[in-house]
Amino acid sequence: MSNIVVLGAGVSGLTSALQLARNGNYNITVVAKHMPGDYDIEYASPWAGANYLPFGKGGSLAAEFERDSWPEISRLARDAPEAGIHFQEVKLFRRSKDVGSPTGDWFAELMREDAWFKDTVPNFKIMSKNDTPDGMDGGTSFTSVCINTSLYLPWLASQCLAHGVKLRRGIADHVADAAMMHHSGKRADLVINCTGLSSLKLGGVEDKTLYPGRGQIVVVRSDPGYMCSSSGTDDGPDEATYVMSRAAGGGCILGGCMQKGSWESQPDPSMATRIMKRAVDLCPELVPEGKGIEALSIVRHGVGLRPMREGSIRVEKEVIRGVPVVHNYGHGGYGYQTSYAAAAAVEKLVEEALQERARL
Repeated sequence: MSNIVVLGAGVSGLTSALQLARNGNYNITVVAKHMPGDYDIEYASPWAGANYLPFGKGGSLAAEFERDSWPEISRLARDAPEAGIHFQEVKLFRRSKDVGSPTGDWFAELMREDAWFKDTVPNFKIMSKNDTPDGMDGGTSFTSVCINTSLYLPWLASQCLAHGVKLRRGIADHVADAAMMHHSGKRADLVINCTGLSSLKLGGVEDKTLYPGRGQIVVVRSDPGYMCSSSGTDDGPDEATYVMSRAAGGGCILGGCMQKGSWESQPDPSMATRIMKRAVDLCPELVPEGKGIEALSIVRHGVGLRPMREGSIRVEKEVIRGVPVVHNYGHGGYGYQTSYAAAAAVEKLVEEALQERARL
């Protein structure tokens, strides 16, 4: 069996490890600075909403991964309640004046009436004007999922453990050094780099096309019974409105923003107020009739840094300091909804890289 080290224990790292472990041909160690249960600004996965709202442009690698991940994500929602995923209806509202704005561009593919994913998700419908809130010019709805990350990440870790994967805390300054961190004490045959935004500074990688997409959320105890979002706001060009209720008591996520290049780790109180006001305006079911944001019961405020990457997700192989490396990072704000297809692509690259190594 080949020895493999997976560097990083976010959703990309754990899903990649699980995909390979199910194959049964690998002896895998996941090495990470942060593990499920941690909340740190360097660790993006716990802060995610998380749900299935495709943002990838039709024909792109992101869209391909989103399409091909849906079958497994929906299977888990249907058959594995312990994973913390549930089905939920989503309503997307569009304003014509948002076209060309940063948030409008971010949401452009998601808001299309002819969206590429209309035949992927169940119950896709174009909403009539009568079904949209005042100020909206149109909308769509479909059945999606929302993920309770505080349950799902530990569930992924437990699935890895059940399939023989070892989890270890550790920090690698250089990606090739991770080969010496296998639990067997032997040099790993291959390293899978799933370090997200940390690949910006990781030795041997130092990918300068990575940048943070800062997001801020408020978690509340309400459950409106559906998810919703709009294509923009009047509060700022990089601010957004979205509401999603996590499965199994995970709270309702109110967001948000997409602040390109911002490393600020602390919540902005004024933005938090704007987020809550926008959420209640778009989704009145969050509070009792006639009430405002003072009726919201707040669990916590949060900030996460999405691992954005110019161009595309990076899922490819190379040899660094003699060590075969497969990269899987740069998933931005859609790492959960691309995770299973990306992991399948990683598995294929691992097989190719090990075959190439064997021929040398």
